[in-house]
Amino acid sequence: MKITLDWLREHLDGDYAVADVVATLNRIGHEVEGVENPAEKLAGFRVARVLTAEKHPQADKLQVLTVDTGDGGAPLTVVCGAPNARAGLVGVLGLPGAVVPANGMELKVAAVRGVESNGMMCSTRELELGDDHDGIIELPVDAPIGTPFADYSGAGDPVVDISITPNRQDCMGVRGIARDLAAAGLGTLKPLDVPTIIGEGAPATEIRTDDVEGCPAFFGRTISGVTNGTAPEWMRRRLEAVGQRSISALVDISNYVMFDLGRPSHIYDRAKLTGALVARRANAGETVTALNGKDYVLTDTMTVIADDSGVHDIAGIMGGEHSGCSETTTDVLIEVAYFTPERIALTGQALALTSDARSRFERGVDPAFLDDATAIVTAHVLAICGGSPSLVTRAGTPPAEVKTVDYDPALSATLGGIAIAPERQQEILAALGFSVIEQAGRWQVAVPSWRRDVDAAPDIVEEVTRITGFDAIASVALPRVDGVAKPTATAEQLTERRLRRAAAAAGFDEAVTWSFISEADATPFGGGTWSLANPISEDLKVMRPSLLPGLLAAAQRNQNRGADSIRLFEIGRRYLADAEHPTLAVLMAGDKRARGWQAGKAAPFDAFDAKAAALALLEAAGAPADRLQVMDAVTEGAIWHPGQSATLRLGPKAVLAEFGALHPLLTRAFDVDGPVMAVQIFLDAIPAKRASGPARAAFTPPALQSVRRDFAFLAPTSLTAADLMRAVRSADKAAIVDARLFDRFAGQGVPEGQVSLAVEVELQPLEKSFTDAELKAIADKVVAAAAKVGATLRG
Repeated sequence: MKITLDWLREHLDGDYAVADVVATLNRIGHEVEGVENPAEKLAGFRVARVLTAEKHPQADKLQVLTVDTGDGGAPLTVVCGAPNARAGLVGVLGLPGAVVPANGMELKVAAVRGVESNGMMCSTRELELGDDHDGIIELPVDAPIGTPFADYSGAGDPVVDISITPNRQDCMGVRGIARDLAAAGLGTLKPLDVPTIIGEGAPATEIRTDDVEGCPAFFGRTISGVTNGTAPEWMRRRLEAVGQRSISALVDISNYVMFDLGRPSHIYDRAKLTGALVARRANAGETVTALNGKDYVLTDTMTVIADDSGVHDIAGIMGGEHSGCSETTTDVLIEVAYFTPERIALTGQALALTSDARSRFERGVDPAFLDDATAIVTAHVLAICGGSPSLVTRAGTPPAEVKTVDYDPALSATLGGIAIAPERQQEILAALGFSVIEQAGRWQVAVPSWRRDVDAAPDIVEEVTRITGFDAIASVALPRVDGVAKPTATAEQLTERRLRRAAAAAGFDEAVTWSFISEADATPFGGGTWSLANPISEDLKVMRPSLLPGLLAAAQRNQNRGADSIRLFEIGRRYLADAEHPTLAVLMAGDKRARGWQAGKAAPFDAFDAKAAALALLEAAGAPADRLQVMDAVTEGAIWHPGQSATLRLGPKAVLAEFGALHPLLTRAFDVDGPVMAVQIFLDAIPAKRASGPARAAFTPPALQSVRRDFAFLAPTSLTAADLMRAVRSADKAAIVDARLFDRFAGQGVPEGQVSLAVEVELQPLEKSFTDAELKAIADKVVAAAAKVGATLRG
């Protein structure tokens, strides 16, 4: 929302500068995004008179002008190619050093075809004051020569850009901003001048609403005998200052009232209407060509403004191309309606169509302002375009019921943190348009019709505290009990902290991606169970069933920016049918090791890197990593590469993690190059630690040296090394402290269908060293345990 200082003074009386406005707006909750002074870009341009104009000696289309700059010095020589340049013309001269707003070119003294030129006579396009580029600007002959053009044109009016929060529709007009500033003590709000228009006869066009749900009230009147010329200079200047292009008087009037009072309206050319003008539901498949030149296909959930020939407007959002006013318009129909905010928002989203009108209607305009708005728009039309008005037709009833809130003034201290005197609270509320009835220490606060966002006592607290100033809230330390503070983090939070540190220490970079993804990205992962009814965009519609889509998208962006090695992790939630599931995801893409003189070519990541990362992170999370079973992937063939992926389980059903290479079709769909390794650790599947007693006994170094024995087993290729390790460790839990695979061989000397697995077993004596008999007994147990899983001692 943009306002100018001059426009603000139309509603707010007082002695204030733009700095005062900015400071007050920020203090009361309206963030100022920027302040622009148009005069700054017109520095160096002044009103000047052409004294003589002669043909350039070396160019047929150029003239050599002598220009009076009004500074009392000698006239300047300026080379100009404009066809309307002539002696006696008063225009705008850009002096050397000035910067042309349209293209950023700095003007300099330069020779043009052998003639020195000391600046440039400017067109409206070059100064960004319009689209005319056929000639230079022509000012009235009595324009004061030498005056800075910014002062002459009134362009020195600062423009303030304000970020209005979605709940404050009342501040989507200059008057609403003025009301808040007045309540904060910056000036006095002027009474709104609502003219009394005496019309004659019924409107020449019937007006009604057949969709009371989408359009509860539809007011309007006709005006005959208008002349649609150019809007007054003051109106055009204000509209252009806030970014609106001046089109014609009738269109500019409608836009001006919208920005001035936050009240959209529409003016139709009656000659282009057939029959009654009706607010109704669209028929499925109906089309309309909007003012932006695009065609839109409508559904029966949308409200439109139509006549007997078809749809003219997408109600509350954008007018149609065929019923707009032009220079030939002589009879008009003024429409001022109230549209249901929810209907406008859903229609705009469905059509992907935004407009200034939609931004106001979907927030909720003042339902009690239809009559006054009709009168104000009519008065502007009569004053600028002339004509004879009809009576007003009021179809339907606006939802303008008075809402009251039960309020205790003590809440400003207990809830808002500022003790504000009841008298001051009443002053603030009255300045904002509220009325207060006091009964037995409690108040009944009547909410003004333009404050749709106020529903309960906390909303009233917010109003009185923000106008008083949130910076008046005292900083008060939270109470603290004596002694050592107890930890507040939960076991789950502590686990996530350990995992973040462990992943970062292992060389992974933490990523934070959207919890929402597109339906297409969710499909390979089983699809999304939960979808948003009102998403930011279609690409952020489905709540993610996996963290991997977000990491794949991040990897793709990193690769596009030249990253050779990508190591990412994220801790977040997956959203499945039953609940939210905390998950840690890891993704590795590109080079594990860069090329170098020692190792030669760069080496990519492989499935064993993913397995190592999964085991290390599971151990950091407190999972029994040494007792996990490696089994087939749960969704192999969908997102995981067959034969290069697996799961880590604590028993057949308790899946703690899945890891391996992602399927090439999946990585190709996300446009990620090369093999991609990934891990998903399901944090809620990790068994919780027992609450009683310490986690482990104090470490005591063994008194005796450990003993290592090597075993070579022949095993079927279907037997995993992890299963063999588990069997070996369980052979004698008292003596065996570790078992490690150190060799795997298949080939000459090994029967087909089998593989040689060499295992190093570490034995730890406790009270005395092992005897040969004890070592043999332990070895026999190891061989017997291996035999149970199908492995035999190799001869």
